[in-house]
Amino acid sequence: MNLFSKHETRRQLLKGMPQPDLLANMVGQWFQTPQGQAVLAAERAIASPILSRLFGYHILQVGCNEEISLIDDSPVGHKIIFSASWRPGGKNAVADNEELPLATDSIDVVVIHHALDFTHDSHRLLREVTRVLRPGGQMVIVGFNPYSHWGFWKLFKRKSHIPWRGRFISRGRLTDWLQLLNLQIETVEYGLHFAPLRFKRLLNHYQTLENLGRRMNSRLGGAYLFVCVKQVMPITPILPRWRPLRAAASVIPAAENVRVRIH
Repeated sequence: MNLFSKHETRRQLLKGMPQPDLLANMVGQWFQTPQGQAVLAAERAIASPILSRLFGYHILQVGCNEEISLIDDSPVGHKIIFSASWRPGGKNAVADNEELPLATDSIDVVVIHHALDFTHDSHRLLREVTRVLRPGGQMVIVGFNPYSHWGFWKLFKRKSHIPWRGRFISRGRLTDWLQLLNLQIETVEYGLHFAPLRFKRLLNHYQTLENLGRRMNSRLGGAYLFVCVKQVMPITPILPRWRPLRAAASVIPAAENVRVRIH
């Protein structure tokens, strides 16, 4: 990397969210660390049983790095994951998560893996994935929970590093967005009940804390998983407004209106 590239990378790190290609590299590198591997394993443990029950023809995962997949074991046959940018030897098509090259109402299952945490416009991305989801289709959202020890640690971490530069959208705000888009929440589960440590020796025991947090049904996990359904908008038939017919005035023949007197 030359001097200009180093300065450009630093500028993007300090100014908002980095560009998709740089972000994909940062997220991919973090998921290869012991901390990232523990996070991914915990999230897969929650998501896999849910995704195994969702069926259809097409499943789409929207994330930050195409190499990180939660849908490999999904029973849905056609799996779609876009790449943020072209890479030598890459097999995935390139697309912007906020402008998907997919038809409206064409996808049966959509999985959002931390994409709402790491994007320039979270609401716009959510609207776009809702557009491609068919009515009655299901959406699975994985995001970081700000009301957790992970959210607390974020206050003291450098925001240029992953995952601390993410938005960490609250459950309440996400719920409001989903309701505005006619997405009905079915279930919400939590994971990452272990502390956000970086030491591999301590992270080896994360599974014990995960099991404890799941048994306690704790809502303080570092990540949440929403399962929701796109509502089918009822079609109300538009009936023509018929003008009421006025009752025709009855005409009595003059001959019948004559009273006959009998003497």
